[in-house]
Amino acid sequence: MSSLAATAAAAVAAAVDIFSPDASEDYVAVEICRDGNPREDREDPFLAFVEHARSVMTPGEPDEAGRGGAEAAGPSWSWIVSRILRTCVAYSSGVTAAILLSDLSQAWNEQQRVFASKRRPECINLLQKNHRRTKLPNTVTVDSIYEKKFLSLSSVLEAVVVDAFVLPGTNVYMLTLGDFWSSNTIDLYLHRRYYDLVNPPNGILKKGREIFLTGCHLRTVAEGSGYPRLLPTEYLVILLDEDQDDDAILLGAQFCSDSFASISLDAVNRGVSYSLYARIEAIGPVEIQGNSSSLQRKEITLVDNDGSKLKFLLWGEQIILANLFSVGSMIALDRPYIANCIESALETAELCLEYGSATQLYLVPFIQHEEQVYVSLSQNRCQGSRLLAAVDPTQSQMVSQVTLPCDSQGSIDFTNYPFQSFVIDLRDKMTGISLCGVVTDAYKEVNTSGVIFSLSIEDKTGAVWARLHFSKSWSLKRLSCGHTIYISGLTCSMTKNKRLEVLWFENDGRASLVNLSSLPAMLNSSCLHRLSCISDLSSHSSSTQICKVWLDQIEHCQIDVRFSHACCGHFVRRTPPMATGNLECSFCRCGCDFEVVSTFSVRIVLADETGKIFAWCTGQTASELLQITPDEFDRLPEDEQLIYPSSLENEKFIVAVVNCGRHGYGLSTSLSLESDTVQWEITGALRCD
Repeated sequence: MSSLAATAAAAVAAAVDIFSPDASEDYVAVEICRDGNPREDREDPFLAFVEHARSVMTPGEPDEAGRGGAEAAGPSWSWIVSRILRTCVAYSSGVTAAILLSDLSQAWNEQQRVFASKRRPECINLLQKNHRRTKLPNTVTVDSIYEKKFLSLSSVLEAVVVDAFVLPGTNVYMLTLGDFWSSNTIDLYLHRRYYDLVNPPNGILKKGREIFLTGCHLRTVAEGSGYPRLLPTEYLVILLDEDQDDDAILLGAQFCSDSFASISLDAVNRGVSYSLYARIEAIGPVEIQGNSSSLQRKEITLVDNDGSKLKFLLWGEQIILANLFSVGSMIALDRPYIANCIESALETAELCLEYGSATQLYLVPFIQHEEQVYVSLSQNRCQGSRLLAAVDPTQSQMVSQVTLPCDSQGSIDFTNYPFQSFVIDLRDKMTGISLCGVVTDAYKEVNTSGVIFSLSIEDKTGAVWARLHFSKSWSLKRLSCGHTIYISGLTCSMTKNKRLEVLWFENDGRASLVNLSSLPAMLNSSCLHRLSCISDLSSHSSSTQICKVWLDQIEHCQIDVRFSHACCGHFVRRTPPMATGNLECSFCRCGCDFEVVSTFSVRIVLADETGKIFAWCTGQTASELLQITPDEFDRLPEDEQLIYPSSLENEKFIVAVVNCGRHGYGLSTSLSLESDTVQWEITGALRCD
C-alpha cells in the first residue's frame, strides 16, 4: 500500500490545512462564541440521563431543611451507570429511555427483593436492628443450604441460636440455627466440647446468641429422617458484644487477668491454663510444612492490650477455622494449647498458641464503622462537586449526610455513594470510587514487577493519573486520547512522598472500565446523546459528539491497511532492521508477532449543512465507513483501491467524534503518533438514510 499512500500524501497534507480549526472558510468548526469567549461544553446528555434516572428511582426529594434526598434508599450513582452500560451492551442497536428505566427498575426491585427482610424468628429480628457487621467471604445462608442441598467444609455459617434443646430420650444437645438473610432454620448436632456452654436455660449458648461455625457436614433427608441437619463440628466461635452487660462481665472476669507476658512454660507444665484476650492483627497465608508437603499451617498474629504479640497457629484441617476471623476483631481464647518454638517450628518467637482439644474461642467481631460524609444538595452539577462540602460544610446552604462504611484501616467505601464523584473529590483512603471522564494520555510503565499502565483521566474539575494493574496484559480493547470512559473500583492512597495515588486492579470484583465513545448503542439512542452540528465542534471540546454527516471531498480520502495489536487495537511497528525486525506494539511496548490483525487507518472529510472537518478512524469504525473489511480491500487491485473511495461520496452516517488533538493530550507520545496532525477521531459509525 506504500504507492497508494504516496499518491495521496499531498492531498492529505492539503486537507489538514484546509480543515484545521484555524482555517477561515465558513464551513470550519466554530470555536468562539459571539461574546468572544470559547464555547463551553454543554452538559453531557449521558450524565444528564443518569441524573434523571437517579431522581426517578430515589424516593423523595430533599425538603427545605435538607432532609430526604441524600438519605433516601435509592441506588447509588455508580450502580445506575453500570446498569445502563450493561443494557447498552446487550442492546447494541440502540435503547430508549423506556427500556433503560424499565430495566433499572426491574433490576433494582429484584435486588431489593433478595435483600428484603423475610419472615424470621423474632429473636433474629431484634438482633437485626443492630446488625452492622460485614459478611465474611465464605458465608452461606440457611436458605441456600436447603436450595442446593449441599454444604462445603470451608463454608461459613453466621448463625443465631433460635433454640437449644436435648433430643428426647438422649443426652444429645441440639441447636436450632437461623441467620439474618434466611426464612428457614436448621438444626445442628452440638459437638460435645461445647456441652458445658449450653446447659439450658442459663448457658451462654442460648436463644439469641450469635455464633460462627465452619467445617460442617450436611446430613441430607436421604441419609436420615425428616429434614436436613448439620452434623457436629469442632470449629465453632461464640460471638460476644462488649455493650451487653453479661458479655462485658464475662470478658472482664475471665479474660482480662492474663496477658501474653504472664505466660510461663513452667506453669503450663504444672497444668496451669490461661484465658487470653487480644486483637487479630494479621491472618497469614496457608504454609506447607514437612518434607512430604502434606501438612498445612496458618499463622494468625495476635496483639494483647499491652502491645505484646504472639502467633496463634492452626494445623491441618484446623486452618478452616481462620475463615471465621477478620483482621481487627478481638478474640478471647479459653485454655489455648501453649507450645514452644521448637514444637511449632517457629524461629522468631519463644512461645505460640495453638487450638487444643480443650480450647474454646470467643469473638468480638470488628464492626465496620460508618463515616458521615457531608454532601451539598444544591444540585450544582456545573461548578464542581458536592463533596467539597466535606472539606468546608459552610460552602453550601443545604447540606445533608450520607453514611458510608469505613474499614479497620480508616478507608471509606464509596461504592454506594448516591452522587457522581469527581476528580476534585479524591482524597486519601477512599475506595470503590467511580469516575466518568476523558482520556488525555496513557502509557505502559516500564521496570515494574507487574503489568501496569498509567491512564490520565480528566473531568470538568481536573485531571488525575490512575495506575491500572492487569493480571497478564492490557484487556480493555482500544483506548485513546479524547475517548470518554466510565471507570469503577478506584482506590486512593497516599504514597511515602505524600502524593495521592489512584489505583485500579483488574481482578477486583468491583473494577470495570467502559469506553462510552465506542459503544455502538450510543449512536442510535437519542435519550443518551444530543445530535451536534459540525459547527458545534470546537478545539476546546472534550466530550464525545454525535453528528449526522455525509462523506465529502473524497479526493482527500486516504486509506491504509496496517497491522494492529489484537488485545489493545493500537498499531504495531517493526523493530530495526525494518525489513526483518520483529513486530512491536507501540502502546503495550511488547513483541506481538503472533497477536496482530489487519486494520484500517482512514482519513476522510465529514460534512453537514454547517461545515466540514477532516477526521481519522481505525478498526471496526473504519470498516463501517468503508463498508469493506481490511482483508477484502487489500485483495483489490491497486487501481481499484485508488478509485474505491469515490463510491462512498455523499454516503450518510451517524458518527461519534472525539477531539483527539486537544492541546495537552498525549504528551507521553504513546498515543499521539496515531492521529498525527488530525484533530478529530471517529470512534463509531452507523450508516443511515
